[in-house]
Amino acid sequence: MWHACLFRSAVLVILLLPLTACAWFPPEREAAYELLASWGGKGDAPGRFNEPTGIAVAGGEVFVSDARNGRIQVFDFDGRFLRQIGSAGEEPGKLGRPMNLAIARGELYVADYWNDRIEVFSLAGEYRRSIGTSGTGPGQFNAPGGVAVGKEGDLFVADFYNQRVQHLRPDGRFVRQWGETGRTGWTAGRFSYPTDVALGADGTLYVADGYNDRIQVFAPDGTFLRKWGGPFALNIHGPFRGWFATVTSVAVGPRGNIFVADFYNDRVQKFSAEGRFLTAFGSTPRGPAHSAIAVAVASDGSVFVANFDAHRVERWQQPAGGP
Repeated sequence: MWHACLFRSAVLVILLLPLTACAWFPPEREAAYELLASWGGKGDAPGRFNEPTGIAVAGGEVFVSDARNGRIQVFDFDGRFLRQIGSAGEEPGKLGRPMNLAIARGELYVADYWNDRIEVFSLAGEYRRSIGTSGTGPGQFNAPGGVAVGKEGDLFVADFYNQRVQHLRPDGRFVRQWGETGRTGWTAGRFSYPTDVALGADGTLYVADGYNDRIQVFAPDGTFLRKWGGPFALNIHGPFRGWFATVTSVAVGPRGNIFVADFYNDRVQKFSAEGRFLTAFGSTPRGPAHSAIAVAVASDGSVFVANFDAHRVERWQQPAGGP
């Protein structure tokens, strides 16, 4: 009897192996993207960067967080420098370490990591307002890493050291949060240093759960929907398709697909809205590096990547099809 049970268990494991392999090591379903152009290099002159950390696109323009230079630089799609937004400093309208960006309702939203606030500018570069202060209370931040803006102007902020994502009204009034303030966790709805957020067209919230090496997804009413990244999305990092090694940025493409900056794996991974792996692409660094730190997708399907290690911006395009 014992031998029969053991035999049946072994057969079951053998039958399940292909299914497990498909789930944890998925095939590539789309053609990889090709590098069309890149620009930058290290420096503080216009068009050069010192650790670019965030990127956004709107109206044929590319907005780049130039972190160590304390500014946002704006380019056309071919990399021609257009203007600078903000400058280094601590007072309102100045930038400490700008991180991930969002563009909505004709305004640029900057997650200012060192100044513990969201800075808002016009797309032309005029300072509009600051949202949030330093702290652990509702509507306060401890190193915000990313921001998304809803259709009615509500803000969703990845509050990095506070281990939470906050939902705020346009004027900064607190609505709710996901995660437990100041405490990491790996179960659904808990975070380990969240780095960025993005919203789908229907209001679905995608969270780059940075050091948990995964994406978490929440419905417009706040309900947890799903998570992905490695086996069971349980903070198991790796270089395989669909796995991550620190997630630093998330973006939603015009067709609803999800693009994720997979920092220590030096690549961007593309998924369906449900988390099915589609393809991956990125620059091949010389030796250990951290290339893909931020990603944004234009309406024409171009994917722009902030290359942290090379201090550059890259433009990628899929040879056939699109996002």
